Amino acid sequence: MRRTWATALVLAALGCSPSSAGPTDAGPRDTGPPDAGPGWQVVFDGRTLTRDLLSVWGTSPSDVYAVGGPLGNAGYEAIVLHFDGSAWHELPPGGTDSFWWVYGSGPTDVWMVGEKGRITHWDGTSFVEVAPRLTTATLYGVWAASPTDAWAVGGTPEGGTAAPNDIVLHWDGTAWSPSPLPMALGRTLFKVWGTSSADLYAVGEAATVWHRAGTTWTLSPALAHGTLFTVFGCSASEVYVIGGRDLLRSDGTTWSAVPITLFNDANGVGCAAPGAAAIDGFGGLKQRLVQGSWVDDSTAAPLADLHSVWADSGGAYWVAGGDFVAPSQPNKPRAGALARYGMGSVPTVIQ
Repeated sequence: MRRTWATALVLAALGCSPSSAGPTDAGPRDTGPPDAGPGWQVVFDGRTLTRDLLSVWGTSPSDVYAVGGPLGNAGYEAIVLHFDGSAWHELPPGGTDSFWWVYGSGPTDVWMVGEKGRITHWDGTSFVEVAPRLTTATLYGVWAASPTDAWAVGGTPEGGTAAPNDIVLHWDGTAWSPSPLPMALGRTLFKVWGTSSADLYAVGEAATVWHRAGTTWTLSPALAHGTLFTVFGCSASEVYVIGGRDLLRSDGTTWSAVPITLFNDANGVGCAAPGAAAIDGFGGLKQRLVQGSWVDDSTAAPLADLHSVWADSGGAYWVAGGDFVAPSQPNKPRAGALARYGMGSVPTVIQ
């Protein structure tokens, strides 16, 4: 049975269980010794984490953030992990509302967004919660161009026009405020990315792709078959959108379907450099674009459901996920997952 996590979120609320140039090797590799060449390393899994990790991002290989939370499992708080190049540390954001995404413009300007309209800022030293919250809906995506220019999107999956949807918020360096789209479609937006505020994309339910050129939002023709979960670009002329069994690419002007075989539903996409991208999804789905061909790493651990992809400046890919489609249960831990593809290894202990 194909799994779509947006639908699973609705089922969970009802208490129902849902049924830089990258490495150039030609196939998947499991974790090996540091001199074994590039490979996948499971950094954290359900044995070491009690909460899901839904997003991973950083400014360098020695400044990496992974965020998530309990997703309604009472007894646990939101989680923020930070890797400083030598060790992992758990930072104390507080609160039980889980983070769905992390992004920033630099080490002292990191935004985290999540459940019930939560927006939290990290300046490298302390957290600041944005209050009052501008929406009761979940914010699923955030992107920042600079300390004075950031965007967040969200909504209520499958809620239509009767629920908070079509949510776009903008940060101007002083305050967050709504930035309405030209029309209300009643669709949740899951991610936002751009090269600037004048070249911005937001994607979501019902194959929705909005593009902001200058100050004007335009709705792109629907080429996908369902919900689109993530948008990310290697450049202004190489932009990817993914969701379900659909992977689309834009050259900055025209969208087209990418010919790729997916044996499970996909959730995340990220870029290491022009022509070097990676995707992930359910059941350990992991594929890398290497010299024009997609290499399937899905048989390499981790085999958990994966949600996001990020590539560091050294060309290593990071993926995050866990059991984020499981219904919420009080005092029950969630098996989070974090892994890395690249040379060498990173610590697997949280200090």
